[in-house]
Amino acid sequence: MRFTKMHGSGNDYIYVNCMDCKIDNPSSLAVKVSDRHKGIGSDGLVLIQSSVNADFYMRMFNADGSEGAMCGNAIRCVAKYVYDNKLTDKLNLDIETKSGIKHLKLFLDKEGLVDSAQVDMGLAYLKREQIPMICDETNKGETYINKPITVSKKEYNVTCVSMGNPHCVIFMNDKKNMDNLKSQLELLDLDRIGPDFENNSMFPDRVNTEFVEVIDKTTLKMRVYERGSGETMACGTGACATVVAAVLNGICDRNKTVTVILRGGKLEIAYLDDKRVIMKGEAVHVFDTEMNI
Repeated sequence: MRFTKMHGSGNDYIYVNCMDCKIDNPSSLAVKVSDRHKGIGSDGLVLIQSSVNADFYMRMFNADGSEGAMCGNAIRCVAKYVYDNKLTDKLNLDIETKSGIKHLKLFLDKEGLVDSAQVDMGLAYLKREQIPMICDETNKGETYINKPITVSKKEYNVTCVSMGNPHCVIFMNDKKNMDNLKSQLELLDLDRIGPDFENNSMFPDRVNTEFVEVIDKTTLKMRVYERGSGETMACGTGACATVVAAVLNGICDRNKTVTVILRGGKLEIAYLDDKRVIMKGEAVHVFDTEMNI
């Protein structure tokens, strides 16, 4: 199997051109290649396929083998792969995912290779059943903005957003959350508390959790614990969900670009009046090689 390793803001995946080869069991392969000690090392596996509805189709699998619906960092790298490898000459691409077709605008460096991309991430969804969160007929249609959730016998104020996958956003500047977390963002033990959020019974499909420090109205600092992968260096959909949550809580302004600082780099996010989210960030090639599977 020939593959390429790439990353977006440190969120690294193994990319396989499945128009040239067939992967029979991508879930088990994702587990194998993602192992950072016995495999290649990555946050998961991405398959680049043909599409009848768009220019290309992206499937992504987390490090534990579970299939995700969307990854904002991975889709930028897919765009880089198909352009740099001359599978397309378009600078405006449509890429199909399990959460719909995403529209991308590519930006080139001096050598004519893609170095960054802007992605129309589509709509942010806020209703409990859309995220999804446990709900019944009494609370269908309700949002979950700055409301309490109990995790490991502690209560936190959270805002929940779906960007095609579920997110639970925690603003650490909130005095209640600071009292519970009892540490600064960089000192959080995400390996300990992250799984408790991911597997909380309120989220039937598990959840990605963002822990956020507010720097100012246009700058947020974030760490993320991703379902199926653990803490990652970045999460594109998580950064988008964080800016949406910040706008909903009056922390940031709608239609204004917000810089989200992640452990692996920065992303530029804007939440628009029509509820669409626009993201721009880097796409970086690491290496190409092959392995026996």
